[in-house]
Amino acid sequence: MFSDQSSFSVRFEWGAQGLEAIGPTSRVIVIVDVLSFCTCVDVAASRGAVVFPYRWRDDTAVRFATDRQAVLADAHRTNAVYSLSPTSLAKIPSGTRLVLPSPNGATLSFQAMKFGTTVAACLRNAAAVARFAEAQGGPISVIACGERWGDGTLRPAWEDGVGAGAVIAGLSGTRSPEAEAAYASFRQTEADLHQRIEACSSGRELIERGFADDVESAAAFNVSTCVSILEGDAFVAYSQ
Repeated sequence: MFSDQSSFSVRFEWGAQGLEAIGPTSRVIVIVDVLSFCTCVDVAASRGAVVFPYRWRDDTAVRFATDRQAVLADAHRTNAVYSLSPTSLAKIPSGTRLVLPSPNGATLSFQAMKFGTTVAACLRNAAAVARFAEAQGGPISVIACGERWGDGTLRPAWEDGVGAGAVIAGLSGTRSPEAEAAYASFRQTEADLHQRIEACSSGRELIERGFADDVESAAAFNVSTCVSILEGDAFVAYSQ
């Protein structure tokens, strides 16, 4: 596989393999999972919570949470307890330590730790993340997490590509053609972003399952100035 974007200061790729391809030469890595890991991180961290990403919600996650004196999020999306529902985190108390498993956003966050400064981005904080990344200097790699098909292979998720483009819109420097394509996708849909999020396959699925409020939260554009940076193995709100 050849995916060399090293001659550009702003790069874009999809999923775990894309991160492995462009991550090693990056100063900043922006992980984008709009529905819903990175949106959850933004909602929780903006309230002062500490979020530990974890790959799976299994027995190892229980031990991981216990070792960190943290609450383990529920395995199923629900508003009743902390979960991958942004709505469930809307009133999380400051100082809460939360382990948030996710097969996409959390898994890629773990993977990015070894490469460079890692931040979680969504539509809610795209501009704030771009300002932070610019201040760190390049190269900056923006990674759209996507979803999974039934056989476990990557399914590019429209909302993550557009979320990545929203971050790229705030970055200066030379863009790779891949980054330009993500940026163009965002610009084409910026005027009716909310409606597009509701209409995309991931958004429709959540609405049909009764989680319209989660889609509403994820579609709120640039309402947050919080930048969640991975310190050690946890996302915390960055303070200058």
